Amino acid sequence: MAKYRKLGRTSDQRKALLRNQVTNLIYHGKIITTEARAKEVRKIAERLITLAVKEKDNFETVKVTAKVPRKDKDGKRVKEVVDGKKVTVFDNVEKEIKKDLPSRLHARRQMIRVLYPVVEVPATAAGRKRGTKKVDLPAKLFDEYGPKYASRKGGYTRIIKIGPRKGDAAMEVVLELV
Repeated sequence: MAKYRKLGRTSDQRKALLRNQVTNLIYHGKIITTEARAKEVRKIAERLITLAVKEKDNFETVKVTAKVPRKDKDGKRVKEVVDGKKVTVFDNVEKEIKKDLPSRLHARRQMIRVLYPVVEVPATAAGRKRGTKKVDLPAKLFDEYGPKYASRKGGYTRIIKIGPRKGDAAMEVVLELV
């Protein structure tokens, strides 16, 4: 008996498909797919959420000082002339950041190994670089899903059958986070 379903694809195509569907499941909270794919995606997603639950509190807060450019009322950088050149003015700001302890860092890297990077593009300026931002999915797992599922002992996903697909009659399901 095989340890996984081949899904009618070569190994690199299968891995890419599963990574894509796991990334979308974590980002959106639910996806619609076939039953066989959902059962494979479920295995990977539950492993990632289990990592997040185990390591959710494994960090320390550290105070750091950062140089931040000073901005005017329009949000543009303030410049001043020094030795005949225009130079941006910087302010020192103290910030508190979360510093991962070694086991949480390892868990984060295991998550990054599976999840694709997600970039949010605003609807108003679609197709433009301005206003886009990267979504940190491991942080979402640690900060949102870790505390949410801390009291559960597994079973973070649910599969709901919605009927056969029109084209090939494959059973379609909704895979969602509980």
